[in-house]
Amino acid sequence: MNLSFASLWEKISDLIPEEDALICGDDVLSWREFDVRASKLASALIENGLSKNSKVAIYLNNSNEYLIAQYAIFKIDGCPINVNYRYVEDELTYLLENSDSEAVFFHSTYSNRIDNIKSSLPNIKLWVEVDDSSQKSSAIGVNYQNIIDNYQPMARIERDPNTIYMLYTGGTTGMPKGVMYKQGEFLIFLFKTLKAMGYDVPDEINKLDQRIKQNKESNALIRSLVGCPLMHGTGMWLGSFLSLNLGGSVITLPNQGFNPDQMWSEVERCKASNIVIVGDAFAKPMLESLNKAKTANRPYDLDSVKVIISSGVMWSAEVKTGLLEHHDMILMDTIGSTEGGMGGSTSSRENPAETAKFNINPGVIILADDGEILEPGSEKIGLIGTAGLVPVGYYKDPEKSAKTFKEVNGIRYSFPGDYARLEKDGTITLLGRGSNCINSAGEKIYPEEVEEAMKKNSEVNDCLVVGLKDERFGQIVTAVVSLDSDIDEEELKNKTRVFLAGYKIPKKIVFVEHVERAPNGKANYKWAREIAIDAS
Repeated sequence: MNLSFASLWEKISDLIPEEDALICGDDVLSWREFDVRASKLASALIENGLSKNSKVAIYLNNSNEYLIAQYAIFKIDGCPINVNYRYVEDELTYLLENSDSEAVFFHSTYSNRIDNIKSSLPNIKLWVEVDDSSQKSSAIGVNYQNIIDNYQPMARIERDPNTIYMLYTGGTTGMPKGVMYKQGEFLIFLFKTLKAMGYDVPDEINKLDQRIKQNKESNALIRSLVGCPLMHGTGMWLGSFLSLNLGGSVITLPNQGFNPDQMWSEVERCKASNIVIVGDAFAKPMLESLNKAKTANRPYDLDSVKVIISSGVMWSAEVKTGLLEHHDMILMDTIGSTEGGMGGSTSSRENPAETAKFNINPGVIILADDGEILEPGSEKIGLIGTAGLVPVGYYKDPEKSAKTFKEVNGIRYSFPGDYARLEKDGTITLLGRGSNCINSAGEKIYPEEVEEAMKKNSEVNDCLVVGLKDERFGQIVTAVVSLDSDIDEEELKNKTRVFLAGYKIPKKIVFVEHVERAPNGKANYKWAREIAIDAS
């Protein structure tokens, strides 16, 4: 087997053809059906002039079709391009042009946007529309189901392990940028990551067949429910790739938006073993749903759940503890970015949870601004640098690539921009992105540290912190807060002083009904800053 996603999944589809691969509501596809449908879409891509290294955009909500389209792109040795479904026309046009996309899969609900931008994108050779419940339809494009009904499956091919796979990331600021990996190297790294997470992965990938057969016979194939969007790294890498690469199945929720009651119902119905989320933005409503169900004497059946995995946003100790009261399971809290993994924290009933404190991955360093590699217990803070699998670079952006991916003492590292403190025990405390750092009267203040402290107050539901210009201090710390119960501004400031140094306490707190976040749960600092400015 050559090292590519398509070649691996083809092998698995031959090995366990009747096992579930994809589940979305009542639409359940076996591994054989997954493979055949992807092969038919691949034939359509080839017929329309796409080939090795072609870029294909996936403008779809979570669905079986998302994963089938991605598999089809891998089959032609192409590169899938993830598209944020919240993008409006200018953002869509930028992404499709910047990525050099030659085809686009899109849900019917986005037909109007597609129709409005199509004339400005002459390099798109194929538009594939996937029907949904919106009752909309585009004036262009080939219908997805017509391809499935009328095309013959593409013949299998040998693939190049050096073919570029990339994921577009927007972070919290700036235009989206494609983070490039060599597909074979990325696949090997995923297997190493799975093994480090405790999954039963053989040392040699060629021995994977036997392990998958054993897992099938013992009914131990992973069933992963992806609560967060597939368009982001957490949902795709930890939710989809983790399960599919070991012959498991991927469960997605059959509607846009996150509904915790529906999620727990699907966990119960589909017997999910894994749940993948993004921090408190998902975990907090999940806990509230469990609490309400238990109070109503209708608790959900969680017996199948072995692990909940989170990445990308703070997952507070209080919420972890609450979840563990409902079910004995493993909670894996990982820190990382599209540019590299940094560390993780594992909690269980026997191992109490902590917030924002992580064990670092092998090869991770903390580099101070003056170039010093920090030792445990240092009073300084620094940028997190990850070695191991370092991206090739950012697509068509050598300047940003040189700033982010660079050598230290002869070793190449990725520095996505996250600051941390290296504690005496060798763990790291995450502080947040340097690009969002607030400089108030010469003091550096990291929004995520303040947000964490604010959310330790039981009255606070969610919080984002930004810096606003100030003539006296340069910037002042301003918090945008939604509440679970009433508290006034001064009382909240005073309660937060228990957790935070005085100079980090927000000078102003703006109360809102709901703190807006991106679909993946990540902070929307642009929105928070606008709210804070309007309030001031």
